[in-house]
Amino acid sequence: ATKALLASGANIDEMNCIRKHLSKVKGGGLARIASPARLINLILSDVIGDRIDTIASGITAPDPTTFQDALAIVRKYALEDKLPQAVKDHLVRGAKGNIPETPKADNPVFCNTVNIILGNNTLAVNTARKTAERLGYDARILSTTLVGEASGAGSYFAQLAKAIDPGQSGMAKPAIILAGGETTVTIRGKGKGGRNQEMALAFAVELHRISPGSQNIFFLSAGTDGSDGPTDAAGALVTPALMEQMKTISAKASACLAENDAYHFFEDTGCLFKTGPTYTNVCDIQILAVV
Repeated sequence: ATKALLASGANIDEMNCIRKHLSKVKGGGLARIASPARLINLILSDVIGDRIDTIASGITAPDPTTFQDALAIVRKYALEDKLPQAVKDHLVRGAKGNIPETPKADNPVFCNTVNIILGNNTLAVNTARKTAERLGYDARILSTTLVGEASGAGSYFAQLAKAIDPGQSGMAKPAIILAGGETTVTIRGKGKGGRNQEMALAFAVELHRISPGSQNIFFLSAGTDGSDGPTDAAGALVTPALMEQMKTISAKASACLAENDAYHFFEDTGCLFKTGPTYTNVCDIQILAVV
């Protein structure tokens, strides 16, 4: 079910809605199991906006969604023929009231539950900004709630880079733009990659189109957990050396983007960003540098 959801382009809230209604722990289920014991949840947020009901699918928070909502998402993304029959049957039984709903805000199981956020994407991006400033960069934060199609975000960063380079943005070089969030990829091809690699590839393709051979622009998009899609990379890096190569491999880059095959493109060009598991997850981070 998870693979079908990821391939559909459903966002994290929509995926979590379905997950909550397939689990006894998610969607406040852990709080219900632990009740009436006192429960303290120390949280690293991997969710944009830090909504407690969404982080880890809201194991200790009331769930505002319903089985009906989950079925609506299945229909929205035409997943009726892509989900296991057992999953569809479970959601239908729940929508008919034959399976108990997830606990809502007025449920007494939450009276002894405390949720504390220890770290999130905003903290990570702000720390990166302070580090960049100490290194002498004019550093700005674009957003810590970046969402939408990864390829569209990559193209936008390329256009932003071109605006910064000649001084049209009001920023002094060397400049760094930072962002964080979690984009999505609607899979249309049969390639290999992840949202961060796709964003970096779209960045390279667009930057080559509007400013071929750029020699002072760098771009990184990576997952803070060290993982990006079903790959061994955290993301990918676009460098001046790669932009020089784009003069001869731009057609390959565009073909790989159309096929959702960013991994093999960056593997061939030596620009995969590999950290290994970081054992934490506060969404993704993007770093655009114009030097």
